[in-house]
Amino acid sequence: MCGYSMIDKIRNGVIRDLVKVAHIGDKMRETRLRWFDHVKRRSMDAPVRRGERINIPEGNRGRRRPKKSLDEVIRKDLKVVSLTEDLAQDRKL
Repeated sequence: MCGYSMIDKIRNGVIRDLVKVAHIGDKMRETRLRWFDHVKRRSMDAPVRRGERINIPEGNRGRRRPKKSLDEVIRKDLKVVSLTEDLAQDRKL
């Protein structure tokens, strides 16, 4: 890409800047927040919103580190972009 090969040993970040492509983590965050906005605008009776009310039982989850819930990931994304939950739902921003 851009006339470079692996032999040239150019870092991915440099090529990404040359091609003007966004970082994959930024695109994933953008997509998650877009989905979050879509879900929050739905009524509380929608099947997508019912998943928010599910109570996860407390208890031993094994020896490994527990997986992050979608709620934790969304909260972190909102903090990185410095938005609040109500501002994320404002479509005019």
